[in-house]
Amino acid sequence: MNVQHVLDLYSSSIQERDIERFLSIYDSEVQIYDCWGQWESKGIAAWQENVTEWFIGLKADEEILEVDFQDVMIEETSDLAFAHCAVTFAAHKESDGEKLRQITNRFTFCMKKVEDTWLIVHEHSSLPINMQDGKGMFGLR
Repeated sequence: MNVQHVLDLYSSSIQERDIERFLSIYDSEVQIYDCWGQWESKGIAAWQENVTEWFIGLKADEEILEVDFQDVMIEETSDLAFAHCAVTFAAHKESDGEKLRQITNRFTFCMKKVEDTWLIVHEHSSLPINMQDGKGMFGLR
């Protein structure tokens, strides 16, 4: 599996709301800096709680979330890699595909190779902040 495959699994697992497959791309000691909710998640158990709540909410709201990566830059050595990119999350009604909302975040993924498989050990998502009011700037992309 290469780094791009990890990003593809990230995207497809979210769209299919497949918690187990989504978590399979993360290291057990993963550290997540997310721009939603908590300051950070340490370890796969904490991340699983957040992801489970997120995916269950999508299912309850009958929404499919499409994930699109843009401007992906990947650097890798034999055992470490990182990717930085913009990631657009677009929510659609499951019943008819109507687009409900969309947001684009900045992401950095740090990965290590474990038995020929890349695993995410650190993930950082962010939005620029408006210095006048301290709010996230959602509409820049």
